[in-house]
Amino acid sequence: MDLSDIRKDYRLKSLETDSVNSNPLTQLEVWLSDAGKAQCPEHTAMILSTATTNGHPSSRIVLLKYLATEGLFFFTNYESRKGKELDKNQHAAACFFWPDLERQVRIEGLVTKANPSISDFYFKSRPYESQISAIISPQSSEIADRMTLEKDWNKIYLDWTVKELERPDYWGGYVLKPTRFEFWQGRPNRLHDRIVFKIQDDGWKIKRLAP
Repeated sequence: MDLSDIRKDYRLKSLETDSVNSNPLTQLEVWLSDAGKAQCPEHTAMILSTATTNGHPSSRIVLLKYLATEGLFFFTNYESRKGKELDKNQHAAACFFWPDLERQVRIEGLVTKANPSISDFYFKSRPYESQISAIISPQSSEIADRMTLEKDWNKIYLDWTVKELERPDYWGGYVLKPTRFEFWQGRPNRLHDRIVFKIQDDGWKIKRLAP
């Protein structure tokens, strides 16, 4: 398979250091809003990369659920592969890509577990069926077959005496507290705009990188 002749020339917008918000979390909020208004598919989906203590990386898609001053919140099984890696190594990276807007955001920082009250609140806001899935799935663990999952799922779903489900202690939220942002805007002739924010003792510092 030869993919070397695939080309796209980016021409939609530009990005300047004097046009971005001085707070990268606010700038991310603006771009997320733009992606939503443009109806970009799964615009809250981000690639989350974690690593073992030995530096072996792994990546997957997770959904951003809250964006706050504390950072970026997502939810998962604490006993999953990413959960086990984050338990040993808090360093992680995330990436958003909105091809319809020719934009990308890369984020690096430290991940900690969210306050249990936040996890409880979000769990109760999920559809009942999704709550069941969170409870019965031993995420990332080997299972015999799909039928086993469906059997466990139906056992709860068909039990009409169960009116309200409680969040299991092995499932909940994480917050990625950023230390570095990079906002990328595609430009013609591969001369893309790259604006970087790095956290310093006195706040965020902005720089431009070569494409």
